[in-house]
Amino acid sequence: MWRSWASSPGRVQAAPVSYSNFACSSFKDIQSLCKEENHSSSSPKKPSIFHRVRIVTSVLRNWSPAQTNPEPSPKPESCASLPGGGDQSVVIYFTSLRVVRKTFEDCSAVRTILRGFRVKIDERDLSMDAGFLDELKAILGRRKVTLPRVFIGGKYVGGAEEIRQLHETGELKKLLGGLPVAAGVCDDCGGYRFVLCDNCDGSRKVYNEKTGFRICTACNENGLIRCHSCSYVHL
Repeated sequence: MWRSWASSPGRVQAAPVSYSNFACSSFKDIQSLCKEENHSSSSPKKPSIFHRVRIVTSVLRNWSPAQTNPEPSPKPESCASLPGGGDQSVVIYFTSLRVVRKTFEDCSAVRTILRGFRVKIDERDLSMDAGFLDELKAILGRRKVTLPRVFIGGKYVGGAEEIRQLHETGELKKLLGGLPVAAGVCDDCGGYRFVLCDNCDGSRKVYNEKTGFRICTACNENGLIRCHSCSYVHL
């Protein structure tokens, strides 16, 4: 007879699995982590080291300028005046460059208004000589200036808006009354107030047999000098 299937030697019975001693180590880890988190949340959180560094840096930044190098307050522009003369003339600082449209239009409008009174005008174009910018900053006592700037009789009058208002109210005519009349366009410079340097012919370089080529110190950065016929002495 056939043997019973359960007692067949080719069939091995699996031992019964006991779940009584089952233990999950990961579950214990989760429990321990939860306990640590609750413990850390209950204790006060200490500030980070980066937070302390930011606080110290901000305190030093606010404290050091006020103690070591305080910036002087600029003087009022209404008190500005031209040093060394200009009592019988009109001086205007402007630019002939079209880089900034509004600035160029304001300069052109103010020059047109002033030229309409036919008085002698000392026009100082900052695009022709960068020294005029340093000169204007020293007069106004400011690091940044806007153009144009007008001085009448050696005293500061204002910019484009002030000149327009004075012209509309008729006060500008009173300020310009008694000033010398303009002589017309200069034959030497054509009204540009600058001519080529006689020393270097505008190249900004002069030759010396001992030292070779060197930079000309008689002209400005554009190789120009002020016209001696129509320009005032450079301050």
